[in-house]
Amino acid sequence: MRLSTRGLYGLYAMVELGLRYGQGPVMLRDIARHQNIPEKYLEQLIRLLRKARLVRSVRGAHGGYLLARHPKDINLLEVVEALEGPLTLLDCIERPEGCARIPFCATHDVWVEVVEALRSRLERWTLADLVARQREKEGIKVWMYHI
Repeated sequence: MRLSTRGLYGLYAMVELGLRYGQGPVMLRDIARHQNIPEKYLEQLIRLLRKARLVRSVRGAHGGYLLARHPKDINLLEVVEALEGPLTLLDCIERPEGCARIPFCATHDVWVEVVEALRSRLERWTLADLVARQREKEGIKVWMYHI
C-alpha cells in the first residue's frame, strides 16, 4: 500500500488548518504557499475534504477554509479515507463475498489483521496529535554554516 500525493498533500493541508485553528478562515493560496502544494491541486483536495465534512468554507472578503471540528475530534483515518477512499489492501477484504478462496486462504487472515491494525492506529491519531508534532518540529532550529 502506498499513500498517494492526494493523501499526503491533503494531510499537509489539514495540518496547516489545524495550526491555524481558532484564528479564522485561511485562504487557499496561503495553505498552498505554506505547505508547498500546487494551488490547483489543493482545490481538488479541499473539495474532497469538504464533501467528507472535515473542512468548511467561508465566503466573502475575509473568507477561506476552516476545520469543521476541533483538531482533537478529527482522526487521521477520516482524513485518509476522505482523500484516498476506503483503506484496504485487497479486494477480498472489502468484498469477501467475491472470493471463493477465503475459507481456506491463510494469507487472507494476515491481510485482514494488517488492515485492522492500520485502521486502528489511524483512528487513534488525531489531527491535534499531528499539529502538536508539527509545532515541536518547527521549534527545532537547524543551523546552517557556509564556508
